[in-house]
Amino acid sequence: MRCLSLVKEFSKLGYLTKLYVELDNKSIVPSHGVHSANWKILLHSKLKMEFQSALGLIIDSFQAKYQKVDELVRINPKIAFIDDWTRRKYKKGIVIDWTIGAEVPFMRPAELSSDYAGTLEVMAHATQWALDQNLDLEAVCCIYATAPFIQVTDLQNGLNAIRSGDWAYSFAATDFGVPIFQSFKKSSGGGVEMFFPEDYDKRSQDLPIALHDAGQFYWGRPEAWIKKFKVFEKHSVPLIIPRWRAQDIDTKEDWVRAEILAPAIMSTEH
Repeated sequence: MRCLSLVKEFSKLGYLTKLYVELDNKSIVPSHGVHSANWKILLHSKLKMEFQSALGLIIDSFQAKYQKVDELVRINPKIAFIDDWTRRKYKKGIVIDWTIGAEVPFMRPAELSSDYAGTLEVMAHATQWALDQNLDLEAVCCIYATAPFIQVTDLQNGLNAIRSGDWAYSFAATDFGVPIFQSFKKSSGGGVEMFFPEDYDKRSQDLPIALHDAGQFYWGRPEAWIKKFKVFEKHSVPLIIPRWRAQDIDTKEDWVRAEILAPAIMSTEH
């Protein structure tokens, strides 16, 4: 989504902007302008000639690896747009700072910077850093970067929620669209097997309402973060948001759904 926003901004400046889009291993290929790169598409042999004539390239830090950037630079040395992830190596061209000028007061250690670093461990480190700077902390908020529909009012309501009692955490949650107590899995024999067979004959409206984490934000007391209290416990209060605003992004299907929802959500004032 940030690439879409960036393309829109470049369009305002008069650039002819296009996006490379990959759909079911088939490419929709633009012919001119500044391009947001999908690595698999750009490195495809049939498109190297296309890329050679491009006016510029927007490199996404989420996918960028130095060796891939090097290969693209060899194909087209006119790359003009490189984001902050590659800032340290590539000194030429325009550097796009996705942080929009935000300061980075400290760096996480390597063991907390991998794809497998836990949220509690990361937040404990950040909270301890803030306390070491003698900052007066009432609560510390963790916001997931994969939460495109997060709203300021939800953050404010979350803070109010943790202030409403002796809570360790407050976080965004929503209800399941269907009763989980009548859910099932595919069995080894190819059929289905219920997780809760005792609830088979119950009416859905008579079953408890089940909630799940919306994957957006978590307000926590400093002590809770430092001591790594679990979030989904009795000491946490949920802020319920509607299902249509709860879209975590973990898979390609999540991304497609978010793209479909985005125009409606961003155009409403709800």
